[in-house]
Amino acid sequence: MPLTTKSRRVATSPDASPSPEAEPAKKTRKVKSATATPRTAAKAAAKAAPKKPLKSKAAATPAKAKAPAKAKAPAKAKTPAKAKAPRKPKAALAVEAPQKPANPQLDLVIAALDADKAEDIVSIDLTGRSIMADAMVIASGRSQRHVAAMAEHLRDRLKAEGYGTANIEGMTQGDWVLIDAGDILVHIFRPEVRVFYNLEGMWQQDGAAQAAV
Repeated sequence: MPLTTKSRRVATSPDASPSPEAEPAKKTRKVKSATATPRTAAKAAAKAAPKKPLKSKAAATPAKAKAPAKAKAPAKAKTPAKAKAPRKPKAALAVEAPQKPANPQLDLVIAALDADKAEDIVSIDLTGRSIMADAMVIASGRSQRHVAAMAEHLRDRLKAEGYGTANIEGMTQGDWVLIDAGDILVHIFRPEVRVFYNLEGMWQQDGAAQAAV
């Protein structure tokens, strides 16, 4: 049954002996205090633990170091102006030797002899050296008949091209035939007769004779 106020005073007084009714109440209180909940125990431990000092924001985040300013690149040294190379003196124009005028009649004679299988055809310029003709052509035939045939063919070719009828000497023997075509003299020899008379050596001066073919 519940205790009254009077009974509480009696129970709490030091002189009073503990009543049997009051003992169960104390026990129950001790049990309650002994059986504390985990939540309360955690709170009590948290209160008892020393509090950690609060870190200042400045200490927590270190200030970012400023990046060093970029060094300016050194100014490029000006390259010295290139000295102009001295102008080369103009080379003197080479004076070309005056070219000889084309001689279609001479070309026709050489082409006709070459077509008839003449050997060792040589052309000699007689300009300013003889009043007989402007050029001389010397060739060789393999035999008397070959020499005579080439002379006849050349005469006919000159006549067909409009150079008139050429005079021929030495057709009967066929060792040395001379064809007078106006501005050109043509000598056709057998090889041994040509060597004997050596007309090239007589008329050749400073390389005036040249092989036509």
